[in-house]
Amino acid sequence: MNAPTPFKTASDVRPEIASAGPATASNVASLGARHEGPTPPRAPLEMPAQDLRRAPPARFQEQSWRTIGARILTFGGALALTALGADQMLRAFDPEAVNGLQIALRALFVITFGWIALSACAALAGLLFAPRAPKTDASRPLTSRTAIVMPVYNEDAAASCGALAAMARGLDELGHARNFEIFVISDSRDPDVWVEETTAVEALRRELAGIMPVWYRRRPHNTARKSGNVQDFVEKWGGRYDFFLALDADSLMEGATIAEMVRRMEARPRLGLLQSNPALAFGTTPFARLQQFAGALYGPVVARGVAAWQGTDGNFWGHNAVIRTQAFAASAGLPELIGRKPFGGHVLSHDFVEAALLRRAGWEVRMDPDLGGSWEGSPPSLLAASVRDRRWAQGNLQHAKIIGARGLRWPNRVHFAIGIGSYLMSPIWLIMICVGLALTAQAIWFRPEYFPSGFQLFPTWPRFDSERMLALFAVSMGLLMTPKIIGILNAVLSGERRRAMGGGLRILWGATAEILLSALVAPAMMMMQSRHVFDILCGRDAGWTPQEREGAALPWRMAVAAHWGHVSIGVLLALALWFTQPEVLIWLSPVLVGLALSPLISRVSGDPRAGAWLRRMRLLDTAGDLRPFPAAVIAQDAEARIREGVAGDLTALLDRPDRFADHAAGVDAALEAEADDEHRRLARVTAAAKIQTASSPAEALRWMTKEERTALAGRRDLLEAWRACGDGPADPAAKAAE
Repeated sequence: MNAPTPFKTASDVRPEIASAGPATASNVASLGARHEGPTPPRAPLEMPAQDLRRAPPARFQEQSWRTIGARILTFGGALALTALGADQMLRAFDPEAVNGLQIALRALFVITFGWIALSACAALAGLLFAPRAPKTDASRPLTSRTAIVMPVYNEDAAASCGALAAMARGLDELGHARNFEIFVISDSRDPDVWVEETTAVEALRRELAGIMPVWYRRRPHNTARKSGNVQDFVEKWGGRYDFFLALDADSLMEGATIAEMVRRMEARPRLGLLQSNPALAFGTTPFARLQQFAGALYGPVVARGVAAWQGTDGNFWGHNAVIRTQAFAASAGLPELIGRKPFGGHVLSHDFVEAALLRRAGWEVRMDPDLGGSWEGSPPSLLAASVRDRRWAQGNLQHAKIIGARGLRWPNRVHFAIGIGSYLMSPIWLIMICVGLALTAQAIWFRPEYFPSGFQLFPTWPRFDSERMLALFAVSMGLLMTPKIIGILNAVLSGERRRAMGGGLRILWGATAEILLSALVAPAMMMMQSRHVFDILCGRDAGWTPQEREGAALPWRMAVAAHWGHVSIGVLLALALWFTQPEVLIWLSPVLVGLALSPLISRVSGDPRAGAWLRRMRLLDTAGDLRPFPAAVIAQDAEARIREGVAGDLTALLDRPDRFADHAAGVDAALEAEADDEHRRLARVTAAAKIQTASSPAEALRWMTKEERTALAGRRDLLEAWRACGDGPADPAAKAAE
């Protein structure tokens, strides 16, 4: 079978650029400067949906000895430890007095023991077999064109544009700005958010005038959510770019990191996707700070372990990754899954699938853990994390319909299995606790039969090896803590990391607090994730709600409403154990305390004031807290300037003619016309009629439905008529109906 050949350069697939000369970024910049409109000229690429039942021809290179060694240690070690744990668990019980509950407990124990053994062995593999950083020449100029693509969905447009400005300025300082273009692709449905985006993008254009082109497109139909948004970009403008940098709305990267990633893509023509290792940052709430600190301390350990065993059979995390555009278009088109939601329909967790399809076609997919200068935001609270987890849980469980696709590499199937298992583990842990409690109740309420045989001279004593069980518990906790211990030792023993995080004592103090606080948060998370899995298996769809990114103290009424069931379970179970088996209560106290305090934990988790207190106490500090990253400072300054030019809603367009012009410039009439249908035409006509009847713009806006306000925001003639509403006779209805 033939290996995939490197795709043509951007100039080979874009005739309007090729005619202007060699494939240099300056040609792209000048083309962008000449073109008027919110988007560049179309440069389409076909992106066909892939057939999961038929594998494309491909050839794969052998993995390095480091990758092979890491795989042997990760999976062979986990299998050996699991077999040992299963054997010891069998020896702890009397083999002649086994009942159904004991069989269930053994099976659940083996699953959970194997899960933590896999994590521990992967951490050790990263310690011993971490991939070496590729060598590149930083002085060599870039020869490709890359789109910095940021999908947004009802986000804070000023904050996102501030981050884009910082990335552009970082690239400009290195002399690479002309090799890049910014492309904001929106799926926002709220017309007021649409106005925020267009005015923020125009402010970003002014911020980066003469530095980097900025494009904006709002998609009229948000089919297939984020993956459909990216596919629409590729199909309409993908031929313009050799690569694209996939971001999230809260992503931030250093210019040096972006340039280095593109340089590595240029140096290896078979590399289809290069994933960075984004760190959590910029959170101000206790929950966000907890996640950030854990990521800073243990994240590098996990990243090195995953990178070590996956090799070039890598994964995609959906953002902060550089992708070869034509490889992505040819190999990663997502099919619509057969069946009803939540398992059927469009692929939700698209990133894992896109990586697996790229690799199936012969392209290398890699994560380089040495790539720093890459950040993302964290959910601000426990409930915000739960909302996001609900969507992720559905997407990961949906992979059960994809894991058996023809031609997938086995490491990609492992990625799918780990993703599925990460959400199934919560109900498995919960069921195991319930089975253990049932065995305890059985021991209390049912006397053992000492003389099972009628002619038995001596009694048969029940046999249970408590010392062996305690040893198993100790080994389980040791495996669970292995990645944390490696992370702590790595941070304390590395002078650079130790100084960046405030010193060894601060690291140890923070690690202790992280372990204790995570233990309090874990029971509520276990219950919520178990509920998510139950809802998904019952056929309930997650929907698509915007992510919460700003923290606030949860009102007590909402906290109690969200967690009253958890409190009830924790209190009732604690009382029952207090009167029956107080020694079991001691073992379950971390779980029961976390459940009983879940409303308080949830309320405080998202409170920025509590986060500020932790900051003053220098608790859970990361390097970015002690010394803000230069890129973050530049992003904050740019955000403040951009925010001054942002119109917060449609009404704000009336106050400033420049904002009105900014929004009108951001509306792509061609895209709106492509999406025209009877429903949209009706909304335009009724909006025009209300404008004609109203005595003022404010009155017209009050009368309009959301669909009519969206129609208003997407038509220059309606906007002009609305602005002039009440000033004299106007007949916009005729134009709107055209």
